[in-house]
Amino acid sequence: MLDINPDDFILMPVFATINCEPNWQWKRQAPIPNYDLLYVWKGEGKLLLNGKEYLINRGSCFLFQPGDWVTATHNPQNPLVLTYIHFNLGNRPKLIPTPYRILQNAIIFESLLTRYIRLLLMERFAAEVEARLILKQLIIQLLREDQQKERREDTESNTLLTAIREAANYVREHPSEAHTIDSLASRASFSPRYFSRKFKEIIGQSVRSYIIVARIKRAEHLLYYTGMTVTEVSEALGYRNLHFFSRQFKQYTGKSPSSIR
Repeated sequence: MLDINPDDFILMPVFATINCEPNWQWKRQAPIPNYDLLYVWKGEGKLLLNGKEYLINRGSCFLFQPGDWVTATHNPQNPLVLTYIHFNLGNRPKLIPTPYRILQNAIIFESLLTRYIRLLLMERFAAEVEARLILKQLIIQLLREDQQKERREDTESNTLLTAIREAANYVREHPSEAHTIDSLASRASFSPRYFSRKFKEIIGQSVRSYIIVARIKRAEHLLYYTGMTVTEVSEALGYRNLHFFSRQFKQYTGKSPSSIR
């Protein structure tokens, strides 16, 4: 909506800041016919947007588009306080904010919302002209939040990728250590379950399988180049049972350790 001129914002007489009654609910029988900006000041509830459920509380902000299906309820013990602004556009925008976010820095946004509502309720001189400018500013704030979220996600993604690859590299460099999912997850500062799931997504193998393969590859190298015996290699890589080592080695290479040596 950056490409939309403020004059193209068509203001509608449907706007307010309200304290929802305990039995309040929003159940539309038809899709939304226009754009609707909704912001939650306090309270808690649930909102269903085009079949997807959102838990809503302070800072929750939605931008509905024409054709959206919306229903909502709230906790009567903690009722919602919200602001909504309905509007239309004279031209179709090229860039539209995402339909939902929890605002990280709401001070400016809340100030603009308050200004918009008071301005039109008091019917001041040139109120509609200023209201269109405020509405454009509100949209800019939403787009800015979206961009900041994308940057945070990119940073988190890069951090995760680096942590998983470093863990995998540590296993390759120290194949004789008694690695476990818990120890590697702790090293990467993740929970074991999350680490295990992301490790397989990024590396393409389970943590356990990767540890075994790293040991077997090191065993192949030691047997082929160093002249160490099968027993010596087995002990060097932390195996307590020679038969188990031989069986696992053959399972992963198709050959016995003695034939490699």
